[in-house]
Amino acid sequence: MARADEIVTAARGWIGTPYLHQASLRNVGTDCLGLVRGVWREVMGAEPEVPPAYAAGWAEFGGVEAMAEAAGRHLLRIALDDYRAGDVLLFRWRAQLPAKHAGIAVSATAMVHAQEQAAVTEVALSGWWLRHLAFVFRFPGGL
Repeated sequence: MARADEIVTAARGWIGTPYLHQASLRNVGTDCLGLVRGVWREVMGAEPEVPPAYAAGWAEFGGVEAMAEAAGRHLLRIALDDYRAGDVLLFRWRAQLPAKHAGIAVSATAMVHAQEQAAVTEVALSGWWLRHLAFVFRFPGGL
């Protein structure tokens, strides 16, 4: 069982980790999915599923919501307007594309995420992010 404050603390512990595609090692390198995986390991234990290798543009092909489907196997889906600190947020870059970016809400107005060409950082959940929010998931027991 993970508490929201534990998830937030774990996510903030990744701030400054360099971006590295397909990686998930705090202070070494991570991508957005690796951040969620790493926080899961810290608060929940062993990963229930290891993602297959994926190219940077993987979500543009096939129209399948692969990230959301995987999240739904292990996390609890929450209504978009009910997110809170500790929840996993999935974003679409464009309306017609599947969600392919993830962050972890650390408050009602901020998230921690890993973005290409940048280190893991905490950013404001501005209007742009909220307009592109596609799915929200909660860790099991994320009270």
